Amino acid sequence: MDYINVTIRPMTKEDLPSVMEIERLCFINPWNEEQFIYEIEENVYSNPWVVELSNTNSDNVAIVGFCVYWQTFDSATICQIAVHPEIQRRQLGSAMMDEIINDCYAKRVQTLTLEVRKSNTKAINFYLKHGFEQVTVKEKYYTDGEDAIYMTRRVDIF
Repeated sequence: MDYINVTIRPMTKEDLPSVMEIERLCFINPWNEEQFIYEIEENVYSNPWVVELSNTNSDNVAIVGFCVYWQTFDSATICQIAVHPEIQRRQLGSAMMDEIINDCYAKRVQTLTLEVRKSNTKAINFYLKHGFEQVTVKEKYYTDGEDAIYMTRRVDIF
């Protein structure tokens, strides 16, 4: 019998072709490769991870999602979280979010924050499902003038 293994692990430069594809498919203003390299190699506050799927009876491994979050002292900010559009709604984003929350809890982070486009109701609902609350609207936050919703979540609440 074949099983699918889900692994969440630190991102490497070798992952960038897959990460960049997902980035382009999921975001209006995608990061470029240099930004991800900075997160992987230089930013000491950054936690870039990937989600990969593999088959127990095969050597095939596919990067299907990623996240980047920054931790400073007792707070953390989710910068990016994405799953390839072809396999969204299969709990991979939730697995990644759970991993972020558990990692933050282990590091004694108290508050997790993020900004999300006001028009991105799918993402807003995802974050609400994971315990985030809408705090305020940041007007004209994005380069195209769209507002962002600022959301927070206490980490010690499961």
